[in-house]
Amino acid sequence: MGDERPEPDGVAAIGRDPDALEAFYRRHVAEVTGFVARRVADPHTVDDLTTEVFLAAIEAADRYRPGRGAPRAWLLGIARNLVAAEWRRRAGDLDKTRREGSRRTLDDDDISRLEEQIDAERASRALHAVLATLPPKLRGVVELVDLDGLSLAEAAAALGVRDGTARVRLHRARKVLKAASAPSRDGVVVVKGAGS
Repeated sequence: MGDERPEPDGVAAIGRDPDALEAFYRRHVAEVTGFVARRVADPHTVDDLTTEVFLAAIEAADRYRPGRGAPRAWLLGIARNLVAAEWRRRAGDLDKTRREGSRRTLDDDDISRLEEQIDAERASRALHAVLATLPPKLRGVVELVDLDGLSLAEAAAALGVRDGTARVRLHRARKVLKAASAPSRDGVVVVKGAGS
């Protein structure tokens, strides 16, 4: 997890001091990259979004308020917004591509490889499908705490809500997820309605 000591010259300095920016970047780049990589599978897009997070941070540095959360939570809040924007953009592109009817031709080897990959990811897809059914406010807090390892206070800061609000949302999200899954006899979690 990120180091929570105060930034040497404050976050505001990253917008005007190249040395402060470099130190800030080195301190946080691995965590921001990991956050994005957990949500995006394309390496080029991960790199682009990570860069965009730091560019957005430079632009917003003068508006950063330490009392609202640590730099780590602030950066992951920026990253969350940029990843969401990327998914919206991709959905629009996918819709456009579908309308245009363009499809890449797959040979038998491609199809076999994809079928194997699809089978291997069945359980993961089922869990993500249940997670996707959560309202965005509940999904956001459970992702930040349970998937990204932020503390509840950091997640609250990243989402721009009070700690108590984040705590209630996390409780509700976990309750819904628990109700939607059940352990099998061998201890593996099976998502209800996910099919085999």
